[in-house]
Amino acid sequence: MTSKSTKLVSAGRNSNQYSGVVNPPVFHASTILFDNYTEFKKALSGRHEGASPYGRHGTPLTRELEAALQAIDGYDKVFVTSSGVTAISTSLLSFLKPGDHLLMVDNTYDPTRRFCKEELAKFNIETTYYDPTIGADIAKLIQPNTKVIFMESPGSLTFELQDIPAIVDIAKANNITTIIDNTWATPLYLDTKALGVDVTIQAGTKYINGHSDVMMGVISCNKKHAGKISRTYKNIGAQLAPDDCYLALRGLRTLAVRLKQHEANALYLAKQFQNHSKIQAVLHPALSGNDIFKRNFTGSSGLFSIVLNKAYNDDELAKFFNHLQHFGMGFSWGGYESLAIPFWLDDIRTATKFAYNGSCIRIHAGLEDKEDLWQDLQNALEQLG
Repeated sequence: MTSKSTKLVSAGRNSNQYSGVVNPPVFHASTILFDNYTEFKKALSGRHEGASPYGRHGTPLTRELEAALQAIDGYDKVFVTSSGVTAISTSLLSFLKPGDHLLMVDNTYDPTRRFCKEELAKFNIETTYYDPTIGADIAKLIQPNTKVIFMESPGSLTFELQDIPAIVDIAKANNITTIIDNTWATPLYLDTKALGVDVTIQAGTKYINGHSDVMMGVISCNKKHAGKISRTYKNIGAQLAPDDCYLALRGLRTLAVRLKQHEANALYLAKQFQNHSKIQAVLHPALSGNDIFKRNFTGSSGLFSIVLNKAYNDDELAKFFNHLQHFGMGFSWGGYESLAIPFWLDDIRTATKFAYNGSCIRIHAGLEDKEDLWQDLQNALEQLG
């Protein structure tokens, strides 16, 4: 069986179709011309066999990127979108209608929570947030109108892991669609299809592209769910721009080697933090000894969090962040560079209470030398009283 690392290099190339060129070319296209009236009529009915009937539906390069992503996640159908949030909103709107009920994990990505609160609520779609560690007890929260269970494992701030198989089993027994955000682990380290999840989302902005210069989302799904997603995807106009397709496909080729380095640097830093007097807790799934991590994951990535020994005020936190040399302050992650940001959970946890009361910092370990990164963090921690 061909490994995923090899598929990352070879899938979605088809050089013989492009005069032997290794990388598929970029197609800048809005209008597509048809050879004759018959082909035009086929396009109107969705039966056209050539390129997409309109540029908004994608180009040959879009198909190559989708094929490469499909090769590593194993799902029947892949859609690439203009951002991670677009992938989330498209997926939710595909399976929810007015009067429906959504179960959303409480440690979800904040823009996901905002979309539920500010957009889904306008359509009388109710959202109930649930404890990330609930497992099979999620059955107690299911209502007659529950249509979707949304997971994110681990959560991208507090990093709780979910018992995905237990939740999937409950969902299937109740004919509920399961969706998961798998940006942190990527399909390389968490095989959500094998765990039975119906729809998987990634923010391709992050590890897939890997260079902090593309906004992109990915939706992967089973054949059963592809029709609903395809309809919403086309109606919203969520497609990825051609130049971004090119950059994402280029970034995908090095995903395996980059992710190994992100993982190694993050684990090194996390272990160093465990012995530091100013650190109350290190939130890294691979260090917790968690049975779920050992059972479902084959690796980790560069993102984790720390909790400081107490709650520091803004002036004190400014001393820490302003002293950093190798860590930038930015809201994304998954690029080659290291990042650090503070976060507060007051407004983004409603179903569960966070176990710690110290100041929280999210760390993304980039591809720099691990010793340089640790020295930088040590110097910044010394600025705290």
